[in-house]
Amino acid sequence: MNITRTSNPTLREKAFTSEPAATDGKTMTLKGTINKTIVLFAILLVAGIVSWKMTMSGMIASSAILMMAAIGGFVLALVTSFVKKASPITAPIYAAFEGIVLGSISSMFEIAYSGIVFQAISLTVLVFGLMLFMYKTGILKASNKFVKGVVVATAAIGIFYLVSFIVGLFSSAISDYLMANPLIGIIVSLIIVVVAALNLILDFSTIEDSVNSGAPKYMEWYAGFGLMVTLVWLYIEILRLLSYFRRN
Repeated sequence: MNITRTSNPTLREKAFTSEPAATDGKTMTLKGTINKTIVLFAILLVAGIVSWKMTMSGMIASSAILMMAAIGGFVLALVTSFVKKASPITAPIYAAFEGIVLGSISSMFEIAYSGIVFQAISLTVLVFGLMLFMYKTGILKASNKFVKGVVVATAAIGIFYLVSFIVGLFSSAISDYLMANPLIGIIVSLIIVVVAALNLILDFSTIEDSVNSGAPKYMEWYAGFGLMVTLVWLYIEILRLLSYFRRN
């Protein structure tokens, strides 16, 4: 199987096949992966709601919550990626940190554009369902050409993020340009949303292949963590895309 099956680094097939085979007979199952993913998103949702309420009520400054949770989430993401056996512990904690970050970010967007968070959540769920349907029915398949195209597009977006971050340390030129030219912002965000959505197809394929190959049981948590990374990315980009449409 191709190790570039997904451009999500946490769900690359190598991450699963590099782990030793289960010696206790307990292997990764699709049902177990779904259950673990649901648990992670439940944790993310609860943490997000708490963060949302605290930020909206002014109990804690949004920037303070965002910075602390972002740093904690980044560290845990690294630990989870490199120490996969720890994922049953680190993935739920990461979900909590990620929920705090999303709750804070979402509250900022909601304050600026009333109703935008509900729209973003609805569209994210809709896109997820659509991608799952297209994968299950075979409308979209993770063929070699499809994989290469998505990987290249995702890498290009990664470079764009990196350049934007570096430039942002010294100047707000890029963000100011996108805000001053909403049509350009819409096009850029729309492209990123499409690529993020296509990554779900690769994620589904990798998880299914890993289940069939008998990956260790603890990799269910790791798979849930990886899928959560993609969906969080998709949600944030949909939120950003909607904000461009809402600007006067």
